[in-house]
Amino acid sequence: MTTPERPLIETRYDQMFPTLESAELDRLRRFGERRDYRAGERLVVTGEVSPGMFVVLSGEVAISQHNALGRDEAIVTHRPGSFLGELTQLSGRPSLVDAHAVKPVEALVIPPRRLRDVLVAEAELGERIMRALILRRVGLIQSGVAGPLIIGHAGNADVLRLAGFLERNGHPHHVLDPDSDSCAKTWLERFRVEPSALPIVVCPNGRMLRNPGEVELARCLGLVRPIDPAKVHDVAIVGAGPAGLAAAVYAASEGLSVIVLDCRAFGGQAGASARIENYMGFPTGIAGMALMARAYTQAEKFGAEMAIPDEVVRLQCRPPGEDARFELGLANDERVNARAVVIASGARYRRLEVPNLAEFEGSSVHYWASPLESKLCAGQEVALVGAGNSAGQAVVYLASQVARVWLLVRGRSLEASMARYLVDRIAGLSNVEVRVQTEVTALEGRGGVLQGVRWRHLPSGEETRHPLGHLFLFIGADPNTAWLSRSDVALDDRGFVRTGADLGNGHRPLETSRRGVFAIGDVRAGSVKRVAAAVGEGAQVVPALHAFLAEARGRTHG
Repeated sequence: MTTPERPLIETRYDQMFPTLESAELDRLRRFGERRDYRAGERLVVTGEVSPGMFVVLSGEVAISQHNALGRDEAIVTHRPGSFLGELTQLSGRPSLVDAHAVKPVEALVIPPRRLRDVLVAEAELGERIMRALILRRVGLIQSGVAGPLIIGHAGNADVLRLAGFLERNGHPHHVLDPDSDSCAKTWLERFRVEPSALPIVVCPNGRMLRNPGEVELARCLGLVRPIDPAKVHDVAIVGAGPAGLAAAVYAASEGLSVIVLDCRAFGGQAGASARIENYMGFPTGIAGMALMARAYTQAEKFGAEMAIPDEVVRLQCRPPGEDARFELGLANDERVNARAVVIASGARYRRLEVPNLAEFEGSSVHYWASPLESKLCAGQEVALVGAGNSAGQAVVYLASQVARVWLLVRGRSLEASMARYLVDRIAGLSNVEVRVQTEVTALEGRGGVLQGVRWRHLPSGEETRHPLGHLFLFIGADPNTAWLSRSDVALDDRGFVRTGADLGNGHRPLETSRRGVFAIGDVRAGSVKRVAAAVGEGAQVVPALHAFLAEARGRTHG
């Protein structure tokens, strides 16, 4: 019997809510403005943008979390020397908690821009503050109270889609199933929501959305804001996977104005990895989501602007001599202007060539293995198709959550495409059955619920059916370059972006056929498909960006 996980606020309270010394408070004064609040006055309201991080100089401030069902839960009371805030204060997004003055309060208010200055200029103090902000966000996610409320039936594809979107963006949320939760039933009856209208999402500001798309939900939560069409960024990075985030961290830390765009969530395929064990510096391994969340926060710390989810649909190049050489057109008709562009759009998951695959996607067919999916199939038997490292990591993770994993591989063995440590680990798992030279031939079920999977042993032609409710696909990916179709950026015969020496003399490393447009990570032709390689290219592209921007300024002023 497993012991329930203790709340983070119990195990790491001192790190979540440190008390600053008087000398540290003095060092912060130059970054903020002193303000007074009356007893009972609200400092922060859930769903509204906070003016910044509050450092309590005198008085007391109570912090509580509130959700759409009217449930309130006290978190902590801040006293002199402590500070209010979590990661929303770093990005200037709507607050996830309420804060009110218990007694008259004198506070130092540090706006988001100046808070980023604190984290850079005051290294040791900034580290303590950043750690606290991150731990507080993790605590809110763990509590399951803060954030939007999703009401819908367990296993519904749209419920999983919405919950997965919020989970991969590190945003607290709560899911209620009207089939088993009386609160959900009461809510639906009170507001006369028909079962056919599910799922619905109730945002912290009280607005109700009926089965929203990711962009609609993100805008309701304040995750994305309107883009200033008059602003010209030094560099626009398309894609927030390991390569894109690395480029954002290094470029922003070196003083470039950076905007990062992604159509779904930060992290890319790496963020979907249950555990990465061969990334340097993490000998015990690290969850892909945890690694990418650190990179995302680090990029924000240095001032990179995040526009997620915002989908780029076209790249237009302007004549030389204009300040904004490039314009990115978005799916919502907004525009982003930039002096240089980095293509880090990665790849899209490949799909099985099975006629009714789409019927089960989202509810029974999955392209990543996270805690969200593992809850759906806990204690069951599942099948997984794939033979790369991502597939191996998923198998190891799922084997700890389910009764049995059937690993289906088209090749003759795992050794040809999977790291040795994963092959050995899989061989030692008693509840994993490996079937080589095998392919899926049919999916059976109805109403979006998978009931059986058929597969064929290729040499013998023998076909087998297993009564399975979940299928995981890790069969590689194709380059995400359709949006470049009218940009004159050269692609190879498989659709990957050509760069550098591949184009002949005169091109900078990682530069495409378009001057000032660079490509990094999995989308680049000839790239090594590894997280470390993608991060390395993200760092490598920044000197090339500096060189291009300096040359462009010279032409403009020459």
